[in-house]
Amino acid sequence: MKQELKSLVLKKNNFNFNWSEKTYIMGILNITPDSFSDGGKFNNIESAIAQAKYMIENGSDIIDVGGQSTRPGAEQIDLETEINRVITVIKTIRKHYSIAISVDTTRAKVAAIAIEAGADIINDISGGTFDREMLPTAAKLGVPIILMHIRGTPKTMQQMTDYQDLIGEIRNFFTTQINKAVACGVARENIIIDPGIGFAKDAAQSIKLLRRLSEFQSFNLPILVGASRKSFIGHILHKTDPKERVWGTAATCCSAIAGGANILRVHDVPQMSDVIRVADALWR
Repeated sequence: MKQELKSLVLKKNNFNFNWSEKTYIMGILNITPDSFSDGGKFNNIESAIAQAKYMIENGSDIIDVGGQSTRPGAEQIDLETEINRVITVIKTIRKHYSIAISVDTTRAKVAAIAIEAGADIINDISGGTFDREMLPTAAKLGVPIILMHIRGTPKTMQQMTDYQDLIGEIRNFFTTQINKAVACGVARENIIIDPGIGFAKDAAQSIKLLRRLSEFQSFNLPILVGASRKSFIGHILHKTDPKERVWGTAATCCSAIAGGANILRVHDVPQMSDVIRVADALWR
């Protein structure tokens, strides 16, 4: 029998996540000129804070601030640029709003500075594999960390979609990284897993992940799903513009909730807030 997940308490800013109560919304705030869906829209402080305010007012539980694009083919930016993009935004959100903040980064130094600036959660798309200091840093800071599955880097990942056993290989990755995190001193209840839909997965594999999401519940850890506006939705709908994939995204949110997701990372917060409330009523 599946055990009930422990609530997650973000001690620093006193936020409580009761995983049995609802599905939580993570609103995406890309401070980048080149993200696949909204690159360039929020890469100055005024537009970024306005978007954060909009998402908070429309139901977001977490604001995920990222300064490094992770779209397929993206080049890595230098450390100073990433820090400059995210820290002022995090400080300003923390000053004006009572909201949980995550920092979307694969670099331990960025994570540490962001937590000091007011962030609560580290969201690492490499699952702690790109920077060997990331897991010890999360342990030292005592904050939750989201471990996502990926192969390669954003620049190379879409050439690395050859799996013998998609679900089994992702499960093995999580087993390894969870054990490494715990060995570094990360509290197990501070770990969230993300199967990485669209990251080193083609359209068929992303669909398969959603269909079999419930199999990851055996880790007895919160599950994050980020399918918002992604290319596999465009593949199904024949829509090349990511902004036209809102209702395709809504379908993935319903599927994810039925499969046991605890957090959904989305661009379209007002629309997905309604979808999630109804899906929660049906499946929770």
